Amino acid sequence: MIPLHEGWTLRALPGPQVPAGIADRAVPATVPGCVHTDLLSAGLIPDPYLDDNETRLAWIGRTDWVYETTFDRPSGDHQRLDLVCAGLDTVATVTLNGVEVGRTENMHRGYRFDVTALLRATENRLAIRFDSAYRYAEAHRDRLGDRPNAYPEPFPFIRKMACNFGWDWGPTLVTAGIWREIGLHGWSTARLATVRPLITVDGGHGRVDLHVEVERAADRPLRVRATVGGTGAEARIEAGERTAVLALTVRDAELWWPRGYGDQPRYALDVVLDDGDGAVLDTWSRRIGFRSVRIDTTPDAHGAPFALHVNDVPVFVRGANWIPDDVFPTRITRDRLARRFDQAADANVNLLRVWGGGRYESEDFYDLADERGLLVQQDFLFACAAYPEEEPFAGEVAAEAAEQVVRLAPHPSLVLWTGNNENIWGWHDWDWQEPLAGRTWGRGYYLDLLPRTVADLDPTRPYWPGSPWSGSEQIHPNDPAYGTTHIWDVWNTDDYTKYRAYVPRFVAEFGWQAPPAYATLRRVLSDEPLAPDSPGMAHHQKATDGDRKLRRGIEAHLPPPRDFADWHYHTQLTQARAIQVGVEHFRAHRDRCAGTIVWQLNDCWPVTSWSAVDGDGRRKPLWYALRRAYADRLLTVQPHDGGLALVAVNETGEPWRVTATVTRLTLAGEPRAKAAVELAVPAYSSGVRALAAELARPDEPRAELLLAETDEETGRALWFFAEDRDVMWPAAEYDATVEPAGGGLRVRVTARTILRDLTLFPDRLDPAAEVDEALVTLLPGESATFTVRAAGPLDAAALTTHPVLRCVND
Repeated sequence: MIPLHEGWTLRALPGPQVPAGIADRAVPATVPGCVHTDLLSAGLIPDPYLDDNETRLAWIGRTDWVYETTFDRPSGDHQRLDLVCAGLDTVATVTLNGVEVGRTENMHRGYRFDVTALLRATENRLAIRFDSAYRYAEAHRDRLGDRPNAYPEPFPFIRKMACNFGWDWGPTLVTAGIWREIGLHGWSTARLATVRPLITVDGGHGRVDLHVEVERAADRPLRVRATVGGTGAEARIEAGERTAVLALTVRDAELWWPRGYGDQPRYALDVVLDDGDGAVLDTWSRRIGFRSVRIDTTPDAHGAPFALHVNDVPVFVRGANWIPDDVFPTRITRDRLARRFDQAADANVNLLRVWGGGRYESEDFYDLADERGLLVQQDFLFACAAYPEEEPFAGEVAAEAAEQVVRLAPHPSLVLWTGNNENIWGWHDWDWQEPLAGRTWGRGYYLDLLPRTVADLDPTRPYWPGSPWSGSEQIHPNDPAYGTTHIWDVWNTDDYTKYRAYVPRFVAEFGWQAPPAYATLRRVLSDEPLAPDSPGMAHHQKATDGDRKLRRGIEAHLPPPRDFADWHYHTQLTQARAIQVGVEHFRAHRDRCAGTIVWQLNDCWPVTSWSAVDGDGRRKPLWYALRRAYADRLLTVQPHDGGLALVAVNETGEPWRVTATVTRLTLAGEPRAKAAVELAVPAYSSGVRALAAELARPDEPRAELLLAETDEETGRALWFFAEDRDVMWPAAEYDATVEPAGGGLRVRVTARTILRDLTLFPDRLDPAAEVDEALVTLLPGESATFTVRAAGPLDAAALTTHPVLRCVND
C-alpha cells in the first residue's frame, strides 16, 4: 500500500460552539492522528490533561471537521486502485475530486473504496468530513429510544471507543480523525481479500487450516501457495471461484507457552497469490504459534469452574485489566507498549484482559504479547450499558466482529473472546428492565451473533458471553460459585478485608483506588497547595464518591493523615494492601479459584484510579505489592478455621518443599513463641498448614506480630494482630546511608525500631527517578537496600527523610 500520510490539513466547520479564530481555519494535520492532537500541536487548545482543561474542550466533540490533502496518481499499470482506510473515527464522508466515494460510521472497522475511475494524473483532492459523534449518537438515541447506561452519555448509539465519552477513570474527550493508516492499494487480476489461519495442535504436530478468499479484477485461474515450518501447500482457485482451503502440518512442532510455562517459539506463515503462471499478485505474512487452549467449566461440588488450560496444562491466571493507554491512540507507540508490557511481566502478570469500553488492540500490542508470552483476553466492545440491536448497529456489529476475529486469528497470545463488560449483569441488577420496557439491550449480540461469529470464523478459541458470566441464563451472572465474577461491593461499600468472604471460581475484576505518583500530580495540576479536595485533585477524581471511599479505607486501618503527604502515602498504601489481601486470599484457595484479574494495570491519563501504573507510566506502591502477591511462589498467612494458617502457593512446574520458621514476636523483635512448619507443595498447587494456638493467639494484639520466613527468595509473610491505627507503634528510628551504585544510588536503611511498610518516593526529588522496591517492613536491627535510578543527582539528606522516605509509624 502507498501511504497517504502527508500534506493533510484540518479545519472546523463553522458552528456556534466553535471558538473564534478556529472555524474554517486550516491547520496542519498529522495522519494517523486526531483533531485534539492536531489542535494541540497548532497551539490552538491547552493540554486537555492539565488541570480542568478537559471541560473547556467539550465543543470539539460537537463540531464537524474536514481533513484534506492532495496527491498524484501513483505510477504503474493497475487494473484497480483502492483507497484503503484502516480506521476512521467515526462518522465520515469520503470524497475524491468532489465525488463522494463512501460513508462510514464505525471506528472499529476498516474500509476499502474503488477509486480507479476517479483518479487523475496530478492534484487529486481527497477530503474526509467527520460529523459530530454526539450529533450522530443522539439522533439514533432519539430515534430508537434511550437505553440505560452507567454514564449520562450516548456512547451505546455509536460504534466508537466508549471511554471517549468519559468513565469513572477517564476524561470526556470525544475524538474525530483518521486514526489509523490510509493509502492507495494498486492491484491487478486478483488480491488476497482475507487470509484466515485456524491453528491447532494434534498429537504433537502443528496444523494450519488456511482459509483464503480473493477479490478479482479478472476472471482467470489463480494459485495460492503457503509455507510454514519447512512445509508447504498450494491450491488452485478456478475462474469464477473466490475461495480455497490449504492444510499444512508441521511435524513435532515446538509449542508456544504462556510466560512462566515455557518458551514462545513462532513460525513464519507466508502466503503467495499468483496468476497460475508464477507471476506474483499479492502476499501475506504473519508469525504464528502452535498451542491449544480451552476453558474447563465442568460442574463440580462447588458450582462450575472457569479454568484456563493451555496445551492441556491448567494455568492459574495472574491477570490485570487493560484500558487504552492514552485517550489519543496514535500517541501509543510500540516502545510505549513494550514498557507497559515489561511492567506487567515484572509484576508477574501472565494475562491482560482488554476491556470492552476501549478498542480492539493493535497489531503491535498482540505481537508483543505473542513475543513475551502474555496471554490476552479480548472483550468485544460493549461496556456498562444496554446496546440497541436495530440497524444500523446490528450490521455494523456483525461486520466489525467478523473483521476483528479474522484479524486476530494468527496470534497465539489471544486465548479468549468475551462478549461484553458487565452488560448481562447490568440487565439483572442495575434496574434496567423497567426503563427498557422490552426494547433490545444487546442479548442477541452476546448470546447469538458473537458466539456464532467466533464459532464460524475461529473455532480454535473459546468464547464467553460476558464478564461477569455464570455460564447459564438460569444462574445469576455474577454468582461467585459459577464462571467469572466481578467484586465491586468491597470498593463501593465495604472494607477490603471482605475479599476473604469470597471463594470465587474466577475473579475477572476487583480493585481499589489511589492517586497517581506525586511527580505526576505536580506535572498536571497547578493547585497550590495540593489537597485531597483542591480543584485539580477533585477534577482528576472521576469516581462517584471516590474521595469518601478513599477516606473510608484509610479510617478503617491507618492513623488519620496529618497533611497531604500523609494522605497521599496512606491512600497508595491502602490500595496496595487491599489488592494484596484479595490476591493472596484468592490464591490461597487455588483449588477452587482458577484466577484473578486485577482492575487495572494502566491509565489513559493522569487520574486518581484503580491502576498499578499511573497515566505518566509511574509505578504506584500497588505495583510492588502485586509483584509480591503474584510471585511464582507465595508464602502467606491466612485466617483459617477460627485461627491462622500458613499457606504456600506454587505456580511452577517443580515441587516445592517449604521449611519455614514461624515466630510470634513483639514489635521490639522479642520472640514469644516459635515453631518450624513444613509443607510439601506439588507443582501448580498449594499447601495449607494450620498454626498452633501459641502462634496464632497473641498476649497483646496491639504489640505483637507473626513472622513466617524461609531461607529462599520467596521472602517472608507477616501477620499483624491489630490494625495500624490501633498498634502501639514506637516512633520510627533508623540509620540511612546513600552511596553511588552503577549509575544510580544505593540507599541502605537499618532499623533501630520496627519500620512498617517502608517506601521511598524519589520522584518527589526528580520526576524521572525510580526505585526498585517498596513496602518493606523491617524489624529492629534489620536492613533493606533500595536502588534508585534518576536523571541527575539527588539530595542524600532529602532522600532519607520525610516525605520522601516513609513508613506507617514515622
